[in-house]
Parts: sequence; structure tokens; C-alpha cells
Amino acid sequence: YMGTFPWRPSGGGMDSLEKQLVCPICLEMFQKPVVILPCQHNLCRKCANDVFQASNPYLSTRMSGSVSSGGRFRCPSCRHEVVLDRHGVYGLQRNLLVENIIDMYKQGSITSPLNPPQPEVLMCEEHPDEKINIYCVSCSAPTCSMCKVFGAHKDCEVAPLHTVFSAHKVRCPHRLYLCVSGALCVSECVSVSDSGQRQKSHVCEVFDRLFSLLEQKKLSLTQRITVEQEEKLDYIRGLRSRYTEHLERSTGTLQGALQTLEQADHALFLQVTVVLLQYEPLLTV
Repeated sequence: YMGTFPWRPSGGGMDSLEKQLVCPICLEMFQKPVVILPCQHNLCRKCANDVFQASNPYLSTRMSGSVSSGGRFRCPSCRHEVVLDRHGVYGLQRNLLVENIIDMYKQGSITSPLNPPQPEVLMCEEHPDEKINIYCVSCSAPTCSMCKVFGAHKDCEVAPLHTVFSAHKVRCPHRLYLCVSGALCVSECVSVSDSGQRQKSHVCEVFDRLFSLLEQKKLSLTQRITVEQEEKLDYIRGLRSRYTEHLERSTGTLQGALQTLEQADHALFLQVTVVLLQYEPLLTV
């Protein structure tokens, strides 16, 4: 829950940090697990699944409430299209850095107003009986009055401890914000590399599936062509065998007919022509 943070001053740095830890969907502090999208924006995984379900009602209905796989949705912050693999939102990378920052942020917000911790009194190492009560500006170190008067800091510039404390109290949250922002930037850079590798793997997987489908289609078509070719060749071989046989028979008959056409005997001539007319259909094919 977003809530208030008693230890946090009202400086703009912590306000900006707090805004970076708020989910753009539920508008509350990120709930673990936190996932990072390819566009480098973060979402609670539950919120990411809600956005996915809303963008793919058909898939969610078909899956009957189970974890949906595949599909796509748009980042609510930048509208970048997020393409999911078969693992669905569970395939998105967790942002462990953001989760750790949230844990530290929440731990810092826990206070105990009934039993406030007693402040620890620091004593000077050089003068054990003296409390640390001033700050050496030249050496950037807390020290005691005896060190300023007689010790190592007698020639240094010093300032009241509470004055330096107030100044640092204002500056530290901003420094913390810069450190966290830098860590988030590094995390995003690492995520870009990981996201690119995942997208490459996804592209290779898709093309491997397409190649496998094309190979199967190629094999099916070549087998079909081979079968049709063999059927046609068998038919042609049958025709060739049949017509070769008829050709041999008709050739012999024609040779005999040519020899007898010159005969003057009418009966012999008619006998030969009757046989010749029987082969006329074959000769015209």
C-alpha cells in the first residue's frame, strides 16, 4: 500500500522516487512480483495479467480462467505493444532490483512510536570522556571540542553538529534518489540486452516452426507429384505396349496385302482387302 512514510522528509527527491515505485495500473506501490516490459516500464505481474485479460477477452474466455498464453497487450505508460510467448505474463522478466528497493523503502517506513529507540551517544576516540559535539568541515568528520582546542583538528574549520546534521538531512534523500535512479537506469540497460536476446530467440523459434512447416509441405507436394507421375507413366507404358503390338500385326498384314494387290484373281484380291479393312481403325489412330 502506498501510505505515508514518517522517516521521509518532504523533499522533492523522495517524492520523485516514490512516484517511480508506483504501478501505473493500480496506482499503489508495486506488489511483488514486479515484471519489466520490453519498453522498460514496470508493472505488478497481477496488473499486467489484468491488462492482458482485458485486451484479449476471447483468449481469456477460451482459457476458462487459467493462465493465458501467447497474445499481446499495450504498455499503459507508453502504448508500446508487448508480445507474449507461450508462458504469457509469467514469461516476462522480474525486476528484482525494483523489488529490493521496495523492500528497503518499506523497512525504512516502519516506526515504533510507543517505544522510540534511544539515540546512541558517540564518544571521541581520542578523548573517551568527551562527546562528539562538533563537525570538522575541513576533514568531513564529527569530532569533539577537545580535538578542536588541543587535538588533530585545532587548525581546521568546524561547525555545530546540529547545523551540519540539518544540511545533510536535506541533501541525503536527494542523493539517495540519484543513486536509486542510477541503479534503475543500469537495470533498464541490462533489461534491454536481455529483452533483445529473448526477442531474437522468439524470432528464431518462429522461423524454425515456419521452416519445419515448409519442409513438411515440400515433402507432401513432391510425394504427390511423384505418385501422379508414376500413374501417368504407367498409363503411357500400357498404351505404348498395346499400340506396339497392333503396329507389328498391321505391318505384317500390310506387307502381305501389298504383294497380293497386284494379283489379277478377283477372289484372292477380295480376300486380302477384307482383312485390310479390318485394320483400318487401327491405322487411323
